[in-house]
Amino acid sequence: MPQSNVYALLGLFSFGAALLVARLVVRIQKGELPGGDLWVLYLRILLGFLFAAAIVYGFRAFSA
Repeated sequence: MPQSNVYALLGLFSFGAALLVARLVVRIQKGELPGGDLWVLYLRILLGFLFAAAIVYGFRAFSA
């Protein structure tokens, strides 16, 4: 499999994981899932890193 395809798949998986984490944050804030402000902060930080990874892998897929 070409290297650019691997980077594209990693970007898609990172974006999908970011969407799942964003949904978790919303459900915790609504009170549907247990957790507090510290969990929301942790998940938002994780969300930022996942979005950054998706962007970097996306650019890398097109530049490779």
